Amino acid sequence: MTYAELADAILKTGIISDAWLNGAERFRTEPIILSQHTYNALCHAAEAIGNAYNELAQIVWNNPIYLDDFFHLTPFQKLMWLSSGGAWHTIARLDVFITNDQRIQICEMNSDTPSGEAEAVILNQILQQENLLNPNEAFENTFCEAVVQCYQKTVREVKPKPTVAIVYPTDLPEDLSMIELYRRWFEARGMTVVLGSPRNLGKNAQGKITLFGTEIDILYRHYKTDWWGERESAWLDGEPFEDPEPLATELFWLIEAEHAKELAIINPFGAVLTQNKLTMAFMWKYLSLFSPENQKAIRAYIPETLCISDVLDKASFKKDEWVLKSDYGCEGEEVIIGNHISEELWNASLEKANPNRWILQRYFEATKDGETTNYGIYLVAGRAAGIFTRVSKYATDYSAQCVATFLKP
Repeated sequence: MTYAELADAILKTGIISDAWLNGAERFRTEPIILSQHTYNALCHAAEAIGNAYNELAQIVWNNPIYLDDFFHLTPFQKLMWLSSGGAWHTIARLDVFITNDQRIQICEMNSDTPSGEAEAVILNQILQQENLLNPNEAFENTFCEAVVQCYQKTVREVKPKPTVAIVYPTDLPEDLSMIELYRRWFEARGMTVVLGSPRNLGKNAQGKITLFGTEIDILYRHYKTDWWGERESAWLDGEPFEDPEPLATELFWLIEAEHAKELAIINPFGAVLTQNKLTMAFMWKYLSLFSPENQKAIRAYIPETLCISDVLDKASFKKDEWVLKSDYGCEGEEVIIGNHISEELWNASLEKANPNRWILQRYFEATKDGETTNYGIYLVAGRAAGIFTRVSKYATDYSAQCVATFLKP
């Protein structure tokens, strides 16, 4: 299949609107083919770290002092966490790599607003071959069943065909394909779907939550938790945001509705904690608080990670051995790979980074033929449910190419 043919097939789905990004091809016509053994190993690692995150959430829930002393959460971030009851997960994506010495390493988890589902599912459907297994084949049913189960366990009065509000940043185009995919999946199951931003939320005369005036039963939240709260720069000399104030009114409405068992929120606002990259430094600093099983998983799969605030001598950290990451940066933003930049820029970054909001993570080499492959493993209700593979020359960002992924029978 030529790229023109692939692009035509993608656009005909009506889900993904562009097969190019800034003139560059977004996809590859040739899939990656994994052995079942390799795929199982990637899934096992993702599930193991998902379990470690679940224990971390329990540890912090039972010891809320860490919210201030370690994570330095803002008042509204703490509100989101404390109102969640420790719940944080429905769907997540872990970025998993196979290093040049054949170790599996997980550099982070997106448990807040994981994306890429449309690219992962659609590309695999188009490039499916009879002699290969599609690891994303059951993704739709697994995800939709999890959403329905969360709804049924959360609300007091369960409707056979609930109304779903997908709330997302309507001014950003990056994840519109995922929004459209979810809309079709929910509507195929007889649900009513309403799309909008947090600013379109309201309350009707009966006190029920609405989106554009339509009463809703499920709120699928694809608006990042750190955007619901106070917005502050991660840099000591950073420019203030144009909209730094929290979405207080809308947030209070949703929390009250959820506690009244009138609304199910997916993903829970508790993801404000697990999305924070300081969690990986917490795992290493307080390793002894975890179960033996999770200690083993953390050592095996999470690169050594430190909070900058715990580093007394920054000059002793050789830049080529470390990666600098902010707490809520995403898709390559505020990720500084030491061996990709000059010594001067590295030192300036360390000096200007807010020490309470950045981590240093041990660099690992996962480059083959000048490219790095990121195997994004989706977890749904804690179990591996699919894969979103991207290939890039540097850190995985929006310029990375999406690749279909299949398994040998």
